[in-house]
Amino acid sequence: MRALIAAATGLALAFALAFAITLLGSTTGETSPKPLLTTVPAHP
Repeated sequence: MRALIAAATGLALAFALAFAITLLGSTTGETSPKPLLTTVPAHP
């Protein structure tokens, strides 16, 4: 019975933490206007 209570408590704590992180939201980042290089430039 103790294991079941501990598991339920842990699950509730995990959901509460995930919900709190969701409420805080993610930071508003900006993308770079420069394109990413996908090929290696030729060496002289």
